[in-house]
Amino acid sequence: MNVYWLQQTEAEVPTENSWLSSNEAVCLNALHFPKRRADWRLGRWTAKRAVSAYLDLPPHLPVLQKIEIRPAASGAPEVFLDDQPAAVTVSLSHRAGVAMCAVAMSGVQMGCDVELVEPRSDAFVADYFTLEEQALVARAFVTDRPQLLAMLWSAKESALKALRAGLRIDTRCVIVKPRADSFDLNGWSPLQVRYTAGHVFHGWCQNADNFVRTVVADPLPDPPIRLNLPAYSSSGASRCA
Repeated sequence: MNVYWLQQTEAEVPTENSWLSSNEAVCLNALHFPKRRADWRLGRWTAKRAVSAYLDLPPHLPVLQKIEIRPAASGAPEVFLDDQPAAVTVSLSHRAGVAMCAVAMSGVQMGCDVELVEPRSDAFVADYFTLEEQALVARAFVTDRPQLLAMLWSAKESALKALRAGLRIDTRCVIVKPRADSFDLNGWSPLQVRYTAGHVFHGWCQNADNFVRTVVADPLPDPPIRLNLPAYSSSGASRCA
């Protein structure tokens, strides 16, 4: 099964808001904290660009206005096109001015996450990771631990999104098993996440530019494919990026 992904940064988001739908503009206006507004705009922009590329729609202003990202009752993002449910599954994540969106066919259980590689405390490890995962961290070289912890946490987040539950579930209820103790820095490395209730997700992780990205899904996904993104046009014309 193919899963596609796109990453965008705050610098790539237009300063104006005309690309939002009318409902999305209302949601944005209800957000009062600058960081929350910036993160929300970045996530919506990334998702709209990913969906338009996946559906092979022109990246024109009128098209992006018709693509609407709405939260389901669970909080998971759902895509509407011309006010009708679109035949796609999406997952969103943002961290430190970077957003990631994964896209697949409808009906797929899928989650993605992007995490910054940074030091994390022993208390963080004890609070959020299983004994099995803690042992994996303890065996790693000290210099490798920030990357390993970012991967484990990101994979947990991806699995919890695939379950459409998020952090409402104890993070120790999902157990991450990388297929290797190190990353393939030139691509994606396989992993598995087991939910204690019995569900098993398979997925991939990638480390680049001090960020770790993970994608998990059911059914088993092939390595994620980066979307080819045409240039955005607010006037209706486009060119290849």
